[in-house]
Amino acid sequence: MEAPEELKSGDFTAASEPFRLFEEWFAEAKESEPNDPNAMALATVDADGLPDVRMVLLNARDERGFVFFTNTDSAKGRELAAVPKAAVVFHWKSLRRQIRVRGPVETVSDAEADAYFATRPRLSQIGAWASQQSRPLEGRFALEGAIAKVTAQYALGSVPRPPHWTGFRIRPLQVEFWHDRPFRLHDRVVFRREAPGEGEWIRTRLFP
Repeated sequence: MEAPEELKSGDFTAASEPFRLFEEWFAEAKESEPNDPNAMALATVDADGLPDVRMVLLNARDERGFVFFTNTDSAKGRELAAVPKAAVVFHWKSLRRQIRVRGPVETVSDAEADAYFATRPRLSQIGAWASQQSRPLEGRFALEGAIAKVTAQYALGSVPRPPHWTGFRIRPLQVEFWHDRPFRLHDRVVFRREAPGEGEWIRTRLFP
């Protein structure tokens, strides 16, 4: 997708919508970041409203939103089931840029989850069955034993997707782009809309 004319000049604050701008920045991050340019900090809230944050990987994205996959019995899976809203931040130190995304969360279709699970390395597929993610672990030996058991169970043929493993899509209501500038006089622009996938984006430039 070719960048619009206003982006070719380098003034990202003139972009008319966030998805094309995200793709431009993400492409540059893949060229410059030494590890995991698709890493993002995911924030959720628990049953008491206490924020929780951890790093996850962006596995898919389009104009519907940003997708990551996980064990639904994990802490983040349980929190999203109770409060299906989240925020993420990408920080690319090599570019001195960050992007923040906020919005409601939906579960991806079984077909999407199956398709992505099939692309994972076999040992990662086995790990999805063996790991009781976020649950207490008595020792490394218990994990290795669980992996050995699942490996034997699926010694032949493909490994199916566990029923407790799927993807979550963040449907953005707000996307903010931040670029470092000298003396902390940074460039910031935020895009907002009232409902996921509906209406025009409203662009606002922000003080640093």
